[in-house]
Amino acid sequence: MSNSISALWSAKSVAIVGATERPGAMGRLPLEYLQKYGFAGEIYPVNPKGGVVLGLPAFANIKEIGKKIDLALIMVPANFVKEAVQDCADANVGVAIVMSSGFAEADAAGAIAQDELLAIAKKSGMRLVGPNCIGSAGGANKLAATFSPVFSGPTTPLESGNIALVSQSGALGYGIYSLAVDRSLPIGFVVTTGNEADVTALEVAMELASDQSVDAILMYAESLADVSALAKIACAKPTAVLKSGRSVAGAQAAASHTGALATEDRVIDAAITASGAVRVDDVEHLLDAGSIFASKTSMTGNRVAIITTSGGSGILGTDALEKYGLTLAKLSAKTTAELDQIVPSYGNTANPVDVTAAVMSAPDLFEKCVEVLAKDPEVDAIVATFCVLVGNDVERIANALSAVRGVRQIPVVVARTGSQSLAPEADKLFKAAKLPVFPTPERAVRALQILRTATKPAHTVDRKPLCKPLPTPADQATEDQLKAALGSAGVPVPLSIVVDNLEDAISAVAKVGGRSVMKAVIPGLLHKSEAGGVALDITIETATETFNRLSQLGTDRNKVLVETFVPKGIESLVGITSSSLGKVLTIGVGGILTEVISDVSVRLLPVDAKVVNEMIDETRLAILFSGVRGAKASDREAFVETVLRITDAVIDWPSGSELDINPLTVLPDGVWVLDSAYSPATELSDRSAH
Repeated sequence: MSNSISALWSAKSVAIVGATERPGAMGRLPLEYLQKYGFAGEIYPVNPKGGVVLGLPAFANIKEIGKKIDLALIMVPANFVKEAVQDCADANVGVAIVMSSGFAEADAAGAIAQDELLAIAKKSGMRLVGPNCIGSAGGANKLAATFSPVFSGPTTPLESGNIALVSQSGALGYGIYSLAVDRSLPIGFVVTTGNEADVTALEVAMELASDQSVDAILMYAESLADVSALAKIACAKPTAVLKSGRSVAGAQAAASHTGALATEDRVIDAAITASGAVRVDDVEHLLDAGSIFASKTSMTGNRVAIITTSGGSGILGTDALEKYGLTLAKLSAKTTAELDQIVPSYGNTANPVDVTAAVMSAPDLFEKCVEVLAKDPEVDAIVATFCVLVGNDVERIANALSAVRGVRQIPVVVARTGSQSLAPEADKLFKAAKLPVFPTPERAVRALQILRTATKPAHTVDRKPLCKPLPTPADQATEDQLKAALGSAGVPVPLSIVVDNLEDAISAVAKVGGRSVMKAVIPGLLHKSEAGGVALDITIETATETFNRLSQLGTDRNKVLVETFVPKGIESLVGITSSSLGKVLTIGVGGILTEVISDVSVRLLPVDAKVVNEMIDETRLAILFSGVRGAKASDREAFVETVLRITDAVIDWPSGSELDINPLTVLPDGVWVLDSAYSPATELSDRSAH
């Protein structure tokens, strides 16, 4: 039976294997830190020489301690680590952090050695963190199980806090922690996971999310292998993820249009979006998420009121709302009337509310306006923007904004643009009032968008399939075979006839309505138009010349596909590809410039109508479907139903295979699959989402 990894922040007994008094040695630092911060538990130095280490009796071997050890830190050279891990397993240690380097991160031999460590741990039930791990810090017991130099600083605190930081990278994780300290961000737990031979960052975050003393999770991840775990974490606590590796290299192995567009990074975005967590772009963005999470509020809508002492700041805030998908709240008539009685005539009572610099001569002006805005049911959050705050203004404004919670529980954020030196005590005052502060209006609005995403109810896909799954196509399935299969699942496809002689070609044109499309039959070819393999609006009169030309292009000579001519509509693409996280749906603007335009949205399956409509709104399809330059609106509902039917039809197709439908033409009444291609599973098309 495995031990709980919560020992990484709640251990009551810690052994340091490789402890030493030698100044500057890695094996000394955790011992120093545990003593410095007043660890509320037992500390056991382990050194083959025994003796005394920093005033504590040392043991020659961890097995000699004779007591239950919750957490062991292994800090010996790589060639001694296996023996140390075995000793810890024999001593029934709960969790061991291997801080030594020289394993899978180094070379193939190191990877083999790492596997041996894991095998020892699994056999005993001991959990293994690392190797190549800097360790963890925090929790109620003041645990500093790390050698990070960040705690060598005389002023670095190890305080209790409601936010947990989990990082695969040790150095970056503690670098982020040090920046959080500078921002007075209440990070009370820091856990790094190193090579993740056993314990992963997602597993740590899952355990922390179940801890009642943790209110939010910040993560730095280099890989993401379990969407369901991330969804559980995000459901339990507001979660922000900084995922590195925004590489497009994985797309180079793609076999289809959509395979090329569903890049590794887009799939990761889709996974994080589906989980309910928020993906952030950089360290600053991650810390901004921490700031808004620390306020312990949720955002139930997207309507924002801006109150400002600077017209320019109000405009910047308004611009940011549109950028981040929030809206400027339309204030009620009652609110506007009350503001008219408070704000000077040269100010502005429409949102954004500009109280001007008059607040400097009328101390209660700002307080009254904030209270009025907070009472308005049309307001879901408030952004207060200032350019310069000095003296008593800071305390008064902090108190006024804090008082909003006595009126309604809505988020309030502060954009304070100005030098810290103008009001050195401001940060402490705002922190005491649990008011997140940002240097610009855009950063403040972006934080609200993070909060809105992280705290809105998670959407669960739960619907009945629209059709039965289709059998996997043959590896060399032709377009007509693929369309026939899709048609059997209720997907709209034009009437198609394959011919191999001129007489049948002319007859087929008549059968499909007299106006047709002719295509060369070339299995696996995606870009038929570029190869000259497509001819549009062919009649009986032009069928002879067209058939003779196209019949010479295909590998199967003389075969030509004759289809019903479909009038011009909005060309879209629909694709199903694979990733290590599951099957991926891609929709977007289709046609011959698909990869050039690259206007697509990506989600992991399964999806429902709500999700597909969200995907449409993320691309230019939303505008195109609505009708452009007098054109009739397209049948969006039919498009959504067809996409869902396609996902249901291919759900059992093998991992690594790809379906590419481009274009799927959307008309004012209905949709039609005009071209499709199937790529069988191959090693090259199996792109990783790591």
